[in-house]
This record gives sequence, structure tokens and C-alpha cells, in this order.
Amino acid sequence: MDLKDQLKNLFPEHTESPSESPEPKKTTLWMQDAPIICKYEKRKGKPITIIEGYTGADDDFKALAKDLKKRFSVGGSFKNDTIIIQGDFRDKIMAFLKELGFNVKRVGG
Repeated sequence: MDLKDQLKNLFPEHTESPSESPEPKKTTLWMQDAPIICKYEKRKGKPITIIEGYTGADDDFKALAKDLKKRFSVGGSFKNDTIIIQGDFRDKIMAFLKELGFNVKRVGG
């Protein structure tokens, strides 16, 4: 007996509607002329990747931060119009941003 059958036994009067199935959200991002800067730093001896220079809406940049953290399974944050990702992921992040259509500039070592 799968989960749907068990739920049907618990709630016999409930009927499924087609609107209940979640549709994947499509992220639309502002494309810009100046490149996004992807740089590497060490803070307290630990490596981080910093992404800055996005000129679109903050909500779009926050969504991009969430996508990056989810895609690479890493921690990070969005502060002061920059995305901070834990670890040195410059190459992977730059490839991902180029797939999305961004012009990316690598800064530092």
C-alpha cells in the first residue's frame, strides 16, 4: 500500500484537483552589460567564493543565491548585494552562470 492509498483511507472525502500539483518555478534573471565578478577569498582561514556586480532586482539575486547553494550542496548567504558561498567553487559557479547567459569575470588567483 503506497502513501496515496493510505491518505485515501484516512481522508475518504478528499478528491485530488489538478491545481494541487506544484509546477516548477522558472527563474527569470536580469541580463546586464557589465560582467558579474566571481572572486576567491579566505576568511578566518576558510575559503569562500564571492559573487558581486549584479545590477538587477535583489529578489532575483537572492533566487540565484538559493539556486547556487542548492545546485552545489553548499552553505552560503546573501548580504550587501553579494553572494557568499562556502568553499572554492569559482570554476563551477562560473560555468553555471555562463549557462544562464551571464558574462562572468574571474578575479584573484
